Amino acid sequence: MLNITMEQNCALCHATLSCQSEITTSKCWCFELPNIMPINSKQSDNPCLCKNCLAKKINKQITSLYLIKNLAQMIEIAKPYREKKDLVEHIDYSIENGLYVFSAWYHLKRGKCCSNGCRHCPYNKRE
Repeated sequence: MLNITMEQNCALCHATLSCQSEITTSKCWCFELPNIMPINSKQSDNPCLCKNCLAKKINKQITSLYLIKNLAQMIEIAKPYREKKDLVEHIDYSIENGLYVFSAWYHLKRGKCCSNGCRHCPYNKRE
């Protein structure tokens, strides 16, 4: 297996990032994040982003899906990520006043309501 590391800049914030890809699997760290972004046919439409910018972009996509999909559909979209235990800021949680606030996506990955009255609980707001 041949590993390639490319140094480049994030297309949004211009931070330096390293993309490590294995030739045989074509996997980079970004494959660990939810794969729900629309696919564009041109590579120039899919520039590499740092983890922070990509997480924010994915969060926007999740928010737009949440507006057009019902709860059952959103649970199915989140289900493949249920076993991923590493939480990602801007996708699974945000930090407000030094406190972690879990997102609707985090709760959807759980697959059920915890009955704690969470602010972003998708289960008590939707049918």
